[in-house]
Amino acid sequence: MIRDGLKTSDEEIAYALLRLIVGMNLMMHGVARILAGPGNFAAKLLEQFAHSPLPTWSVWGFATMLPVLEGILGLLLLIGLRTRAVLIVSSLLLLALTFGSTLVQDWSIAGTQLLYALVYSLLLFLHRYDAWSVDRLMQR
Repeated sequence: MIRDGLKTSDEEIAYALLRLIVGMNLMMHGVARILAGPGNFAAKLLEQFAHSPLPTWSVWGFATMLPVLEGILGLLLLIGLRTRAVLIVSSLLLLALTFGSTLVQDWSIAGTQLLYALVYSLLLFLHRYDAWSVDRLMQR
């Protein structure tokens, strides 16, 4: 593929596709939870954490802001705006989610979160191949 007179590398195409898929996944986590009703998601999380040492107010607060944060971070990743910062913030969010999952000993979800962590880290490590994004358009 030709871009600005230069051949687009397979690495750039692969990076763009992975960033798009991960961004869509993260954004739709948030959108689906918002459409289902943020209160419903928060109530489910409160049930999960009923026997944890976390105070109810902290679980409720986290659960009400999580869908919006996922939606915004996912959208930014999808369009490639502030990609590096978004990947770092998303990884820190994942750290908080992993803390909660391991606190209630939900090892299957914790395992899935490790996979997300690997993908976020891979995207951050390979960020130099991010040729198809709003970030790159703004650099030109």
